[in-house]
Amino acid sequence: MTTPPVCDYEGSDYQKSFWDEGGRAYEDKAEEIALKRLLPKSGKLLLEIGAGAGRNTPRYTGYERIVLLDYSRTQLQQAQERLGESERYIYVAADAYRLPFVDGLFDGATMIRTLHHMADAPAVLRQVRRVLQPSAKFILEYANKLNLKAILRYALRKQDWSPFTLEQVEFVDLNFDFHPQAIRNWLAESQFKLERQLTVSHFRIGILKRLFPASFLARLDSLAQLTGDWWQLSPSVFTRSEAVGESVIAAEGAFFQCPQCEHAPLDEKPDMLACPHCGAKYAIRNGIYDFREPLDT
Repeated sequence: MTTPPVCDYEGSDYQKSFWDEGGRAYEDKAEEIALKRLLPKSGKLLLEIGAGAGRNTPRYTGYERIVLLDYSRTQLQQAQERLGESERYIYVAADAYRLPFVDGLFDGATMIRTLHHMADAPAVLRQVRRVLQPSAKFILEYANKLNLKAILRYALRKQDWSPFTLEQVEFVDLNFDFHPQAIRNWLAESQFKLERQLTVSHFRIGILKRLFPASFLARLDSLAQLTGDWWQLSPSVFTRSEAVGESVIAAEGAFFQCPQCEHAPLDEKPDMLACPHCGAKYAIRNGIYDFREPLDT
């Protein structure tokens, strides 16, 4: 089974170089504020798609259990080091285009700073909807092509692509900006009802971040976020949607399904999961379920 190309952070020190030492304290605080506004007060099982090293995971305090999903095994290892091997956390290495979970398993999902790596965003959104229960909440962040900087650059003829058209733009390999209306269209087509939009990181400008403390900019951003349902002109947009339409709730005890043939359940052994239908086997290594590719048999 083939899927679009995947952006792989295997072996990357992204958490350290980009977040811890990359001057992103303001963006991190602004995203924390947005998540606090959008997250449900409680939930049972949350799917965090693109969890990386677990930067946002501690913010999902209302959920009883959290599945951290990322394509990179080393990112999940870093998340383990940060969060520990608790029963509350389940670490899964997998392709978001082929989520290894049964239908209707989760009552919540988040996808923060991840969609911009997806060449086929609608396909990923359909997968997310498939694994969600009726009325589940989905918090999505996306990179916005209709931001003020892009509009200004286009007006001054410093960039070729238009920020006003609906198609996504790939500004570097596997890094995409999306038009807000395109995102809204795809959410509706995937049976999501949009509830709220927040515009985030309005002050992502180098000179401002050098002149003002991150906490001050985050407080200003907190106010500006509230305009998100009126217009979307910031580089980052957060949305909260509800799963609507016909849906199922996973049977008691059901969890993983084979990403190759979609069979469930899988036979679990101490060091692997095996599909009794197609014979594919997937490793369990140091507490990480690895569905990136089947084991050689």
